[in-house]
Amino acid sequence: MEIRDPWFTVEPIDASTVAISEYRHWEHAHSYLLMGTERAVLIDTGLGIDHIRRITDQLTRLPILVLTTYVHGDHIGSHGEFDTIYVHEGDADWLAHGIQGLPIERIRQDVGRDITPPIPATFDPGIYRPFQGAPTEILHGGEVIDLGHRRLRILHTPGHSPGHICIHDAASGYLFTGDLLYAGTIDAFYPSTSPEDLVESLDTIAHVPDVTRVYGAHHQLGLDANVLDEVKGVVAFLKARHLIGHSTGLHRFPTFAVQF
Repeated sequence: MEIRDPWFTVEPIDASTVAISEYRHWEHAHSYLLMGTERAVLIDTGLGIDHIRRITDQLTRLPILVLTTYVHGDHIGSHGEFDTIYVHEGDADWLAHGIQGLPIERIRQDVGRDITPPIPATFDPGIYRPFQGAPTEILHGGEVIDLGHRRLRILHTPGHSPGHICIHDAASGYLFTGDLLYAGTIDAFYPSTSPEDLVESLDTIAHVPDVTRVYGAHHQLGLDANVLDEVKGVVAFLKARHLIGHSTGLHRFPTFAVQF
């Protein structure tokens, strides 16, 4: 099904996997709808500038559960449109009580800048507030979620936040990496981030077997699996030069950068 929408860009990855992207915003945020035979997963719900449920309702009639890669506004913007929300225990408090280290003024400034018109008529950055509420399900890492002939494995990959997760779809070989890995600058300089944990999490995903494609939460849609070989080299480089820690600066590599 081809969907043309004034805000979201809908791009099929395969017959049962769709990227829902927000290219009109500077963050170029991606959410992903994965469909099985019995239910579907939406990995993140985007910025909340417009209603992502408008898109998912056109794509599937299956019940949808939301998997939160981590709790920041650009990942939880439309969480309130869905009944079932999974979040890792490390970020559950952020979802319920607010995002640590990010005042609402900074969130509104970031969400409201550098938007390409047309801007949805319902969006007002002056009153924007990320979703806040109790999750329906708590993840601990290691879970396998069965969608019906499609099984997703949850990897706890802290660093960008305490409860950041990645999702591995073993049958297709897709690895969904949230803000841990994408073609851009990976941030680990906030007080709420852990450079040490982030590097260990990069090492974790670099050794996930049989990955065919890597899908991050921002910018370029999809990276070749050989980026994981690059990740292995990056981890070794950072460790050997004792660069893992706050205030060591920006470190650039061929596909991505890391800022501590």
